[in-house]
Amino acid sequence: MQSVRDIAEEIVGREGGFVNDPDDPGGATKFGVTIHTMERLGLDLDRDGDVDVRDVRRLSRAQAVDIFVTHYFERPRIAALPEPLHATVFDMYVNAGANAIKILQRLLNTMGHAVVVDGALGPQSIGATRVAYDAAPDHLVDAYGIARRNYYFRIADNRPASRKYARSRAGGKGGWIKRAEEFIAPRFHLTETQFRERVAAWG
Repeated sequence: MQSVRDIAEEIVGREGGFVNDPDDPGGATKFGVTIHTMERLGLDLDRDGDVDVRDVRRLSRAQAVDIFVTHYFERPRIAALPEPLHATVFDMYVNAGANAIKILQRLLNTMGHAVVVDGALGPQSIGATRVAYDAAPDHLVDAYGIARRNYYFRIADNRPASRKYARSRAGGKGGWIKRAEEFIAPRFHLTETQFRERVAAWG
């Protein structure tokens, strides 16, 4: 079983180094930690009285891991979920914040477990997840991963500037889709043909 820090190290590796893409609503980012997160946490690393892009550039890999473990795993209570879900929900929380929990809650509702979709893991959502996992231990992780993939597709459907994250320049699967499918069994991956049909309407 992977430790939480091991999972966080993998997320940092997946996120990569410093990026400041004008099409990314998250703004300047390093190792997956956004400038908005650093502002919220008051991480003035150069001690000049504010948090700006220079501070993002100074962020170390170890600091990013610490931030993820504390603020994206422990505080959202992901540890209370069945262990096989830890890596995928944690990874999605880093990537999409409370939407990671909303994806799970919507999935639970489709499975017949009535929970409030509020992006917070309370007793109701945790209990329903455990019941759902016990009923389908071989399927819930894949179902969540597929729901993640669909979440990325919906963003790209509605926001053309984000399509470059879901589809590569060559027309194949982009980073978002590949990331979701890392947590889905290969038999549920989209074929290249299926993927191209799914995104054909994007032009």
